[in-house]
Amino acid sequence: MRPRGRKVAAGVLCALVLGGGLGGGLVGCGRSEGGLASAGPTPTAVGPVRLWPDLPPATNPPVDYGESDTQRVPGIDVPDNDVHSLDAVAVVAAEVRAHPGTYSGADGMYEQTARAILACGTAPAACPVMRPYYRDLTGNGRDELIVGIRMPDQQVGVRVYLAENGGLTRIMATVDQVISVELAGRDLIMRVGSAGIPGYEYRTAWSWDEQQHSMLPTRDEIVRVKPAGSGPSTVPAPRLVSPTPTPTPGSPDGLTDGPAPVPAPVPVEPSP
Repeated sequence: MRPRGRKVAAGVLCALVLGGGLGGGLVGCGRSEGGLASAGPTPTAVGPVRLWPDLPPATNPPVDYGESDTQRVPGIDVPDNDVHSLDAVAVVAAEVRAHPGTYSGADGMYEQTARAILACGTAPAACPVMRPYYRDLTGNGRDELIVGIRMPDQQVGVRVYLAENGGLTRIMATVDQVISVELAGRDLIMRVGSAGIPGYEYRTAWSWDEQQHSMLPTRDEIVRVKPAGSGPSTVPAPRLVSPTPTPTPGSPDGLTDGPAPVPAPVPVEPSP
């Protein structure tokens, strides 16, 4: 057994020597037939270089981003912590009533949008609350409620709610000129237009952060897109899926598509 072990060890040593490159001078070990061949010299690794190492550390601690976005929704009970039992319009309307006249921040709402939300019961066709989606974004084994709200100037508000302890907590709220919203695993990915950089758009992935108990923008990038008619875009088209119906005890089949009667998206194949 020992001679065989030394033979294996020699083979491993040969592979390690070849991996080092040695300027590409070695062509193999052992027999020439079927032996290993050098792939050439390995580029020198360049590590990170710290700039201005003498800068003093910041005296103020960093702000805990996202804590202001987390808020308990007043007056909303969630039996068995099941968000499928909720009415998305009632959830958003509860927030509007709790923060009247708030036009900025996580609770901000256009005045005309707030009025339309409170009138969804009598004017459902003009209701700005879109059909809800459901996805386990926190990894707790239960779905969260994802709500979209149409606003003026082609803007869309996106809010995510977590059911816990029999109540509802809003864990994300943002408003932007949305191009698309996608779900990828436990991430919510938003593509929005870039007003200041023509030909580009922003793509942000929102992910659950356990420490903040909130959804935070964990990855943010600027993506170049080609103008219409100049060939395929560098960003693939999103794959559209239909919303999950919300169960309603009073409906004949136990399901309802939500308060706003908008047509369901049709699946679109990604651009090549």
